Amino acid sequence: MKRILAIGMALVMSAVMFTGCGANAGTGSDNNGKFEIALITDKGNIDDKNFNQGSWEGVVKFADENKITHKYYKPEEASDAGYLAAIDLAVTGGAKTIVTPGFLFEVPVYEAQTKYPDVKFILLDGVPHKAEDGAPPDIKSNVASVKYAEQEPGYLAGYAAITDGMTKLGFMGGMAVPAVQAYGYGFLQGAEAAAAKLGLGDGSVSVIYHYTGDFAETDTNKATAKTMYQEGSEVIFACGGSVGKSVMSAAKEAGKKVIGVDIDQRYDSDTVITSAMKELGGSVYHVLASIYKDNKWDTYAGKTTIFDSKNDGIGLPTTVIGDEKADAFDRFKSFKKADYEAVLATLKDGSVKPINTINVAAKTGYATADELTSQLNLKKVKVTVR
Repeated sequence: MKRILAIGMALVMSAVMFTGCGANAGTGSDNNGKFEIALITDKGNIDDKNFNQGSWEGVVKFADENKITHKYYKPEEASDAGYLAAIDLAVTGGAKTIVTPGFLFEVPVYEAQTKYPDVKFILLDGVPHKAEDGAPPDIKSNVASVKYAEQEPGYLAGYAAITDGMTKLGFMGGMAVPAVQAYGYGFLQGAEAAAAKLGLGDGSVSVIYHYTGDFAETDTNKATAKTMYQEGSEVIFACGGSVGKSVMSAAKEAGKKVIGVDIDQRYDSDTVITSAMKELGGSVYHVLASIYKDNKWDTYAGKTTIFDSKNDGIGLPTTVIGDEKADAFDRFKSFKKADYEAVLATLKDGSVKPINTINVAAKTGYATADELTSQLNLKKVKVTVR
């Protein structure tokens, strides 16, 4: 279901406007004012052009197509207690299926899955577990845990940048959580593969590799990006939520480029040449269909399902929302859709298998240049870690 969700901001905002101002929005409540499908936002907003928006688009598309009532809830506070309170509110409001976008919901869903055994939960990018460091996954039969092969879109992004003629890259990850690490490792592997195919010499590609330690838009993160651009980075893969806004701001001032993350971020800034995407809306749509249309909930229930290139769960953008004739690759100099389809095919058929984890000695999860170079088998790519 490649890019099933060609719906944009206009659709999301129309859903918001349906109920006017306030923290919550929804469409088509039943005669008792109840809503069948609910989404709980994390600390962001429904128009964040990231996890909340991408997931909500999947809810809206499926629910509208099948005439199912739906609503989103924004917690009053970004904490386990706040998220669980919002889940309580959604259940009180009639929710039978609740979508929770992001790993911040792992502990709240762990609590809610037992508290509400008759409610189905779709947890994106996380696995339910107790609020203890190192607690093992505990997924009940009323929960579908959805994760993504982030190394694959990262690989595609790195491959595209080098194929387009760039040789000086940057990576700004947020916290060194597994998803962000996988994006970065894939990015380096994709750059290496493209450089090898082009016959570039060893060490001819340079990458400045950095974790910000947060997912925020800050002056510090903008300054870091500015420095990376001043030191020669032609494009930075901004892989840290709102960190991307800082990078885009620095890129605009420097006349440089950005690669977005999670959803298509070209609409945020004309500095964004492409985005390493998780098909958030598409995966939500698939799981909702298993509940309400296909009677295949068992496909996802009580387990973690990985969405990757083989089930169209990841990719680079191939369409421009609102313009079917537009070229989604128009911000590249030479990398075209045909080039993208060719490299994507190598992931789909399994001939290329980028890895998503390496052994990192530091408890922070920050890999050294030597760890990255040796374990990702980098030769064309020279990494400098900040």
